[in-house]
Amino acid sequence: MSALHDLSAHTLIAAYRQRSLSPVEVTQAVLAHVERWEPQLRATYLLRPDAALAQARASEARWLRGTPLGALDGVPCTIKENIATRGDPMPLGTAAVEPRPAAADAPPAARMREAGAVILAKTTMPDYGMLSSGLSSFHPLARNPWDLTKGPGGSSAGGAAAAAAGYGPLHIGTDIGGSLRLPASWCGIFSLKPSLGRVPIDPPYTGRAAGPMTRTVADAALLMQVLSQPDARDSMSLPAQDIAWSRFSAGAESLRGLRIGLLLDAGCGLTLDPEVQAAVERAAWRIEAAGAIVSPMQPFMTQAMLDGMDRFWRMRTHIDLQALPPQRRAKVLPYILAWADSVAGMGGAEVFHASQQFHLTRVHTVRACNAFDYVISPVAPIPAFQAELPSPTNDPLRPLEHIGYTVPFNMSEQPAASVNCGYTASGLPIGLQIVGARFDDLGVLQLAHAFESIREPQRAWPRPA
Repeated sequence: MSALHDLSAHTLIAAYRQRSLSPVEVTQAVLAHVERWEPQLRATYLLRPDAALAQARASEARWLRGTPLGALDGVPCTIKENIATRGDPMPLGTAAVEPRPAAADAPPAARMREAGAVILAKTTMPDYGMLSSGLSSFHPLARNPWDLTKGPGGSSAGGAAAAAAGYGPLHIGTDIGGSLRLPASWCGIFSLKPSLGRVPIDPPYTGRAAGPMTRTVADAALLMQVLSQPDARDSMSLPAQDIAWSRFSAGAESLRGLRIGLLLDAGCGLTLDPEVQAAVERAAWRIEAAGAIVSPMQPFMTQAMLDGMDRFWRMRTHIDLQALPPQRRAKVLPYILAWADSVAGMGGAEVFHASQQFHLTRVHTVRACNAFDYVISPVAPIPAFQAELPSPTNDPLRPLEHIGYTVPFNMSEQPAASVNCGYTASGLPIGLQIVGARFDDLGVLQLAHAFESIREPQRAWPRPA
């Protein structure tokens, strides 16, 4: 029998319905597990056991009356710190922000409350979400439960660590260049960056998406059922659509005949680690053996595209930081300051040309994917790196060299998932990215679910020392 903190959302809902488990005992068990892990992982922000237990007691009463509030009633969850929750400060991972209570729940948080989920805590992130790391000037350093010397990735750092460590089954993060998929890959969990607008978010921004971070595809699909309801606050929110989120084909046979592109060369950034390449190639072989037609792809990203997006984001951050009072600006992580200030002398023409790389990336990405039903690739070119580093290069002038596989699909608005496909010799997880056509979020989930049934055996989840 699995420990209560390890149970899936589907299992919990079935047990609540049968009255074989109570939301209160589950929440108590998860909180006790968090208490054992959290001194090492530092994944949470605003962890409030009393508030969580109050939500669980209200859920228990609804289940006893036979009137659950929604599809997730009583299921423990966490929400990334930059997704507003009413009444709570939102520091955006940085000591430079003056914390003020949020006036309202952002759309993902509102949907979770409406569905009756038990919100255990917010989860940590780096300064302004601009690092693939758990390093923050505000939050304690987050670590990876598979190896405490490594980071969980970012910017959805705490969410990935929490999912891998068993802080309940459901976690919500955000992604603008890989911030869901990169930490998912490095922590061995599943995540989906949905099509732009599929999960409404506030404030919206080009390429920015919120999505699930879970241990299984099935739980992510259940979470998408709740998160994908339209919300007028997101100007890019997609129209309401009746999607059968839990409709999965029967395993590996659904792969037969699919045209799959295999992308091993990102065309930019860091060199692909041999262990990562070997794991992705083994995954491709398993998919091909199940009847899919797997064909190699040529790289379509260029270093110029990546550098242009980087420079534009630097300028955006530079302008934001210049608006801060000097005493607050001084509190920003030095790496972020060095990154942003490096473009202080950039002229208007340079900014314009940098901004054009977003659209150019979109065009090249869509064109490259058109020949295939789905594309598979590494999520990250390397396994998890040292926890104390802000980025794999530790160089603010080469900060995004690890996002070449992920960022194109933010710009093209395509759904893209990370699913574990193997481990390094030292036991670090390796993620396989699965990408679908724009709006085919369900297809990506179905392919990932099928891959779950044929991938190599998975190792036991890490436990606290």
